[in-house]
Amino acid sequence: MARYFEAHPDNPQARTIRQVVDLVRDGGLIAYPTDSCFALGCQLGNRAGLDRIRKIRHLDERHHFTLVCHDFAQLGQFVHISNSVFRMVKACTPGSYTFILPATPQVPRRMMHPRKRTVGVRIPRHTVTQALVAQLGEPLMSSTLLLPGEDEPMTRGGDIRERLGHALDAILDAGECGTEPTTVVDLSQSEPVILRRGAGDPAPFE
Repeated sequence: MARYFEAHPDNPQARTIRQVVDLVRDGGLIAYPTDSCFALGCQLGNRAGLDRIRKIRHLDERHHFTLVCHDFAQLGQFVHISNSVFRMVKACTPGSYTFILPATPQVPRRMMHPRKRTVGVRIPRHTVTQALVAQLGEPLMSSTLLLPGEDEPMTRGGDIRERLGHALDAILDAGECGTEPTTVVDLSQSEPVILRRGAGDPAPFE
């Protein structure tokens, strides 16, 4: 059964964040809050964790997983980003956007789109998410907590514990969080393509 942690949304307790990060480093799969609903996350390179996410969400190999990053210095290690694309991304982050970009060799191949060799990246605004990735020292390999056959993602820690406690190692609850998934924008080609309209305003990419 998943361990249940509560964190203050604006000033998360350092001990709580360390405990959750320790579980991630030990190969654990967690549910955690972001500025656009809850997400599932595990350590970069955790193949079993990736498989568990696929099983929970019924995902195929074409699904774009997301690297949730602390800042641009970290993001730049994992995707190729031109100056013009950097300016577009910079203007919208931190925020509720996921950007699809060409992956660097630092990204495990099983995370990439099998044909395009792209991966999702984002820098969230949520204080607890930022504390997690800062303590971890690398991006969280993540996917929106949207269950098969449902139109809306999960947004309450108690509901997640009731439905998925058996399938997770930890749930980090910080109270109310976003209720919409991120807006997903493919920036891997010459022109931006909006793949999903969500919490982030898509207007800058139209």
